[in-house]
Amino acid sequence: MTSRPNHPLAGVVVLDFGQVYQGPYATMLMAKAGADVIKIEPPQGEPLRRRAPPGKSTTFPIAMLNGNKRAITLNLKDKRGVDLLFRLARQGDVLLENFAPGVMDRLGVGWNVLHEVNPRLVYASGSGYGLSGPDRDNLAMDLTIQAVSGLISTTGFADGPPVKAGPAVVDFLSGIHLYAAVLTALYEREHTGVGRLVEVAMEEAAYATMTSQFEAYWRTGTVPPRTGNASHGRVPINVYPARDGYVAMNIAVEEHWHNLLKAMGREELRADPRFADNAARVANRELVDRTIAEWTATLPKMEIFAAAKRLRIPLAPVRDVAEVMNDAHMHERGMLERIEHDEIGPIVVPNSPLRVHGADKVPTTPSPKLGQHNEEIYGGMLGLSQDEIAELKGDGVI
Repeated sequence: MTSRPNHPLAGVVVLDFGQVYQGPYATMLMAKAGADVIKIEPPQGEPLRRRAPPGKSTTFPIAMLNGNKRAITLNLKDKRGVDLLFRLARQGDVLLENFAPGVMDRLGVGWNVLHEVNPRLVYASGSGYGLSGPDRDNLAMDLTIQAVSGLISTTGFADGPPVKAGPAVVDFLSGIHLYAAVLTALYEREHTGVGRLVEVAMEEAAYATMTSQFEAYWRTGTVPPRTGNASHGRVPINVYPARDGYVAMNIAVEEHWHNLLKAMGREELRADPRFADNAARVANRELVDRTIAEWTATLPKMEIFAAAKRLRIPLAPVRDVAEVMNDAHMHERGMLERIEHDEIGPIVVPNSPLRVHGADKVPTTPSPKLGQHNEEIYGGMLGLSQDEIAELKGDGVI
């Protein structure tokens, strides 16, 4: 008898209809926790596949978000494809999708239908605005959700236009929430034996990130202006120039400020009333920032970081993507890993940031090609013959 792998989600079968970033990130976290994630795509592939070079089915985001999964193709616009999904759903624990609301229902494979097929199935839906409400059918992209949720209105400098966050923060933030929703339902199912429909709306997942801005509005009754890299209520919090880049600093308590003065060699400023406490520094914001910048601009960013680390000052170098991908700390901890992908070559991929101590690490396997595991799943899991698989492929069902 084979012992159960020492992975938190070992034995959990996930039918992954995730596409682009939100859904695939949620299921990547499941795969890295030991779940058997079956990535299901239309025969032409999910949208990120279509950016691949001719003759290839892998792009960097595909490789980054879909390792440790098995991949099959399935055409749900064909009744035989729907029947195949029913057979898969009977063996599945989770089905996750992040199509527009109503798509799966129109295909005949929505929650109500699949719950009848398998009452234990946890059905997870990710969307922009949710499965109900007047905005349900609004088109949603990370940029537009950043806008409607208020994130863009707070980002940028007061004398400039609103600016989006550089990365696709809401796609991934909602993907994390989607993972949490699935795990919550799986936990409940341990007690009830019955699955749930769970959903995460990108707009709602972004809401809590605005806590500081909501607090400022509640306190003053006015919409707080954009402050760039600074803070409304604390000084110094900002990004400062270094000789070879920038450093970011967040002075939270007076001890940090005193240590900063020591690092700068300006301890005499402790007696200056313009720097005496946070209220004084807020009133003299420009002077404080100019004084700090005169020091940071003379030194390389890593030298400033070393001094801050020695004196316990909350400061970090502003790093670019190349520096982050080669971060020695994250490579040492196994968060980042260098692998050889058979389609796109050597790349750096992330592991899960969720650490379950005492569990075995799930070895990384590269993302699969489009439909790579059709025979393995349809033949081995569903028991179809080679002739049946070939016919389905020839008819465009898989």
